[in-house]
Amino acid sequence: MYNHSIWVSVKAIEENKRILIEWGAYGTPTSVEWGFTSRVDNTTFVSVTNSGFSGDGDGVVKQALDSTGGFALVLAGAKAFLEHNITLNLIADRFPDGH
Repeated sequence: MYNHSIWVSVKAIEENKRILIEWGAYGTPTSVEWGFTSRVDNTTFVSVTNSGFSGDGDGVVKQALDSTGGFALVLAGAKAFLEHNITLNLIADRFPDGH
């Protein structure tokens, strides 16, 4: 989509526990870790931590906010699809004229 791609290096996969990658989304590699915690009601809690931002204080805050918003969209879309078989088309709706 939007002819955009990004380099990703998978650092660790622990089945049913976590996925750890490194990517260059902000020009300097950062780490992203997805954690999966089973719950007693047969659901899974998913947490995402993106760390290693660089730059001045304002730049780091902007990167963290952009990351938070992006991962929130991805998780919302995955939840709708997995639980209700609904494709929300979140990226195209957020950027109707392209990115």
